Amino acid sequence: MSGNQPRALKALVLSGGAGTRLRPFTHTSAKQLVPVANKPVLFYGLEAIAEAGITEVGIIVGDTAEEIREAVGDGSTFGLKVTYIPQTAPLGLAHAVLIAREYLGDDDFLMYLGDNFIGGGMTGLVDEFRARRPDAQVAVTRVADPRAFGVAELGPDGRVVALEEKPAEPRSDLALVGVYLFTAAVHEAVRAIEPSARGELEITHALQWLIDQRHDVRAGLLSGYWKDTGSVADMLEVNRAVLEQTEARVDGEVDAESELVGRVRIERGARVTGSRIVGPAVIGPDTVVSGSYVGPFTSISRDCRITDSEIEFSIVLDGSSVRGARRVHASIIGRNVEVTPAPRVAAAHRLVLGDHSKVQLP
Repeated sequence: MSGNQPRALKALVLSGGAGTRLRPFTHTSAKQLVPVANKPVLFYGLEAIAEAGITEVGIIVGDTAEEIREAVGDGSTFGLKVTYIPQTAPLGLAHAVLIAREYLGDDDFLMYLGDNFIGGGMTGLVDEFRARRPDAQVAVTRVADPRAFGVAELGPDGRVVALEEKPAEPRSDLALVGVYLFTAAVHEAVRAIEPSARGELEITHALQWLIDQRHDVRAGLLSGYWKDTGSVADMLEVNRAVLEQTEARVDGEVDAESELVGRVRIERGARVTGSRIVGPAVIGPDTVVSGSYVGPFTSISRDCRITDSEIEFSIVLDGSSVRGARRVHASIIGRNVEVTPAPRVAAAHRLVLGDHSKVQLP
């Protein structure tokens, strides 16, 4: 079923999900555009696709289509040619393949979940697929507790023999990562399957159909860092991992009363006065930090104001201000937010007591 002739390889990037676990940010913004280390998580994926030698990318978009379009444009910034494919409702990963049929044609393609983060890129996975060209290839990574993931079971010859979603008793420790590579064989599979109990066309069902039809389905082991950025805790963890790679650089202004410790990046137009910043940390363009402490694993975006405050292990998005706040920790602060101390409540007790009462006041 597999051939050895090299073919054009496209990419299909899924950016249409609702991002319910990242609310309230995703009420007003696409989850794929929430930044880690001051860059939208989607951009890391697009850069990795370009690095793997793929230039044609179809992006599946939903309710946040306009925001994705505005951020990514025609893709030329990334060295890509982008086509947008609207999805009226998030009806499953296999549904995305179904509606992209005309765009994909009979080309081989990589499917990438736009809210995933892969630290080491995808070039190795793509090269492996191009060299062997199975009918499908899933990216997997070893995890300590596979019960929270889709799990791939491999046969002795390295082929995938079964896929199971969040199994109570996993048969392997190989969790599915949000990267898949397909030949045109997948188009028959997505047409053959039925919606799951949650009403979606599952890509794991399409892959299992291919396996059952004796197609060649392989697993590519991802050796680098991977994270699904679907929750606040995951976003902060990815932010930490990316900041670990930060190099110290000062393109803005830092006064003599301030101290930078470790790998701190001060972007152009930023000003730091009377403050202590302990890296790894990033201070975005045109942001002002004054009389404050910014601790490790913190990324503060552009045009923010951090005044007389302490903040660490956090993400602050564009245009927000934190004033007079003591120890903000493990937080994500959205765009154009104001954080200030609550007004002091007068230490008084107003009492209306009946006869023979007994009251103890703290």
